[in-house]
Amino acid sequence: MKKINNYLFYYLIILLGFSFFFLFIKHQVGNDSTISEWLINYEGGFTKRGLVGQFAIETSRFFGSDIRWVIFLFQSFTCTCYFVLLYNLLIKLKYERVIVLSILSPIFILYPVAEIEVLARKEIIVFTLFLIYLFIPRDSNFKSFSLISFSVLSILIWEPTIFFYPLLFIYEIIDRKVDKLNFELFKVFISFVPSIIIALIIIFDPLSKDQHQTMALVLKNEFNQSCYMSCAALKNKSTIIQQFEGNFGRYSFEVFVRYFLIIFIGFYPLNLLIKNSSLKIKNLIFSYFFKSLLKLFWICLMPVIILFAMGFDWGRWVNITYVFLALIYFKLLIDNHIEINLKNLEQNFLYKMKGKTYIIFFIIFCFGWNPKTVITGDVASFPGYRIPYKVFKILNN
Repeated sequence: MKKINNYLFYYLIILLGFSFFFLFIKHQVGNDSTISEWLINYEGGFTKRGLVGQFAIETSRFFGSDIRWVIFLFQSFTCTCYFVLLYNLLIKLKYERVIVLSILSPIFILYPVAEIEVLARKEIIVFTLFLIYLFIPRDSNFKSFSLISFSVLSILIWEPTIFFYPLLFIYEIIDRKVDKLNFELFKVFISFVPSIIIALIIIFDPLSKDQHQTMALVLKNEFNQSCYMSCAALKNKSTIIQQFEGNFGRYSFEVFVRYFLIIFIGFYPLNLLIKNSSLKIKNLIFSYFFKSLLKLFWICLMPVIILFAMGFDWGRWVNITYVFLALIYFKLLIDNHIEINLKNLEQNFLYKMKGKTYIIFFIIFCFGWNPKTVITGDVASFPGYRIPYKVFKILNN
């Protein structure tokens, strides 16, 4: 157990080191998609994803610093918090072969480092906030307030978090052991209401062209930054219909087959775990309708289909979905809400592979592939090799 924890520590440290390196290189790239998202702010009025950008602007003004340098420091700090919190969660697990494969799936921790276009996008702040929330003891008086805080901040930072609310809602029911319609269930429901109201305001009251122009002028005149890509998309894709129209020309049979395989293979160890797991408390409020934990979780994730239909960063959506599902499952397992049927689990072919056969499978599955960022991108090969290769290549240029 201690040996595996050490391996996990070194794995996360190495990925964090690569993250710092790539973020430093990226923060001065004029067309970097990550920076473009972090430049969105409230200078022209209230808008989606503006909280972090406004924080960067105010910090830059206060210290007289370059805004891209401020963003780089904030990204690095957030990545560090995420990796530290993630490590402290994962070391509490009792490792099984499938749990290790679930942690090392290339659509989980490795993915943003392999696809540096995704590295330190705003969802990492949401993941960090969610991990902080998970670590707050259930018997703490601050727990209910922290759920409201997490949901509100998450919507202000990255509003598609709302598509994961059904899964978060189910986590709350399980963790609070809600077995009937009572005040506890009402508290869970009401905790999400403020953030849902904010999401509706964002949807139905987007920035006007004049407000967007004001935001762009502040960035240009005060910080010498262009409002491009994600920042510019606030004007170009401001309506709900426009969100969906951008994907119409990208759909193909090849795309759907590719992503079916990516999801099936990438989620396989985690799905296998969930399939062979059961809740220790059998009389929860949804137990009559859902006997299968796997079916329950994936029904709760159905709203994510809307996210896939609205944006073309499908590799990124796969990663975000995996992170939320993995964090919730692992936390429920750690808190002893779930028990694993090891006898059934060990009948799977993953447990029948031995010696060199398993080593080869392990390397190929964990480090041999990853999805690209956008819907039209093919599957990348061997990120375990390509990540350090990118570093050496950049250093030698």
